[in-house]
Amino acid sequence: MKKDYYEILGVDRNASKEEIKKAYKKLARKYHPDVSSDPNAEEKFKEVSEAYAVLSDDEKRNLYNTYGHQGVDARYSREDIFRNVNFEDIFRDLFGNSDSIFKDFFKFDFGRDFFRREERGRDINVRMEIELEDVAFGTKKNLTYTRTKRCDYCNGTGAESPEDFKTCDLCKGTGEVKEVKRMGFSQFVRITSCPKCKGKGKIITKKCKYCNGNGKLREKSSVVVEIPKGIRDGVSLRYKEMGEYRGSYGDLYVTIRVKPHRFFKRDGNNVIYRAEISFPEAVLGTKIEVPTLYGNEMIKIPSGIQYNDEIKLRGKGLPRMGSFGKGDQIVKIVFRTPEKLSRREKELYRELLELHSS
Repeated sequence: MKKDYYEILGVDRNASKEEIKKAYKKLARKYHPDVSSDPNAEEKFKEVSEAYAVLSDDEKRNLYNTYGHQGVDARYSREDIFRNVNFEDIFRDLFGNSDSIFKDFFKFDFGRDFFRREERGRDINVRMEIELEDVAFGTKKNLTYTRTKRCDYCNGTGAESPEDFKTCDLCKGTGEVKEVKRMGFSQFVRITSCPKCKGKGKIITKKCKYCNGNGKLREKSSVVVEIPKGIRDGVSLRYKEMGEYRGSYGDLYVTIRVKPHRFFKRDGNNVIYRAEISFPEAVLGTKIEVPTLYGNEMIKIPSGIQYNDEIKLRGKGLPRMGSFGKGDQIVKIVFRTPEKLSRREKELYRELLELHSS
């Protein structure tokens, strides 16, 4: 159930227009999502705006006072509820740039097309494979892809020139058509977008020679993808308004996939490397050189080391994304039992066996 509009704004039913406007300005400032810490700020911002749109308009307010939400919803579409309400001056006083507020949260425009829905192009998802070294050092990669873009020649209008339009004869340039329904003694008027001109109010008389009246073209685009140090496999990087065009642009999402490495296995910010040594080296100890993402490193193998024991190289792992420091490289020690032995090797192992048995 919808909440009472008067309750939403915190005013009584006899409140004046000025009192309603004052209450709305206070709440709009409080719930503006850019400044509010309330997790439900966006929904509350829309809620108080709808309440103000109804109670600040005499006709809508009278209808609401008589029939409640049912009367308003039956007569007005969501766009119609906000029509003819002067939000522009209020938002300019509160936020400076009034135009951006409703574009962001209601997808409507001020001006001649005030409160008509803006079609948004779909988002594009692209997969990009990188090496583990790219994770260690960060990198930039050029990405080329195909998308629908606004035609720059006609600026998305679809017409050859600004003069190549005529007023729509169905809606007479308003971009809207009225649908009247009668229910008993009541008459309900519903205003919808004009189907002939698609709400634009004008019809193209001469189509753009580049896009043939579509206002958009299928073209190649490119973007420099910045791979941050320490990025995790599966993370998506967002590039605003680099997606498809359909009245406005969608976004581009680049999903990062890290290729398997021939030496290392990733474990969070750590990397794991398996170093193979001989059985005698495991018994007696030795020094070996192992690769790291930052160059080769000499490490000491202590005598008596066991299979799968680990030696940690601090700071030789991957950077922590968005933070300081690095993970470690974990060197796992493995060795094999000799399968073929010379006569002399067999003699030596027998002597060792006798020593351990005595």
